[in-house]
Amino acid sequence: VQLQASGGGLVQAGGSLRLSCATSGRTFLTMGWFRQAPGKEREWVSAIRSSGSSTHYADSVKGRFTISRDNAKNTVYLQMNSLKPEDTAVYYCAAANQRIIVSSINRAGAYNYWGQGTLVTVSS
Repeated sequence: VQLQASGGGLVQAGGSLRLSCATSGRTFLTMGWFRQAPGKEREWVSAIRSSGSSTHYADSVKGRFTISRDNAKNTVYLQMNSLKPEDTAVYYCAAANQRIIVSSINRAGAYNYWGQGTLVTVSS
């Protein structure tokens, strides 16, 4: 199983980026995005169910980020708007074979597969 994340880059505060995560021909029941800033622990950002109808967000990104998926393309997206310098991090996509319950959806250990990460840098 391979998860290929892309779309990172350098953007000014207030700008937007869209991250993509392509899976290796599989549709996973839950997919998520995590991020890790320099010197900090990895933190959960967002997650989406296979149907795309159920989405979840960390409070820090709610209202600014939107997660979506295209199952025909086996790809999950993270649209990031109104970016802030504190959003600077390596962003990782993750996939789970199972439908993760809501109380665990922010736990890295609940996911089975991880992508290699894509760097997002937001300048002030």
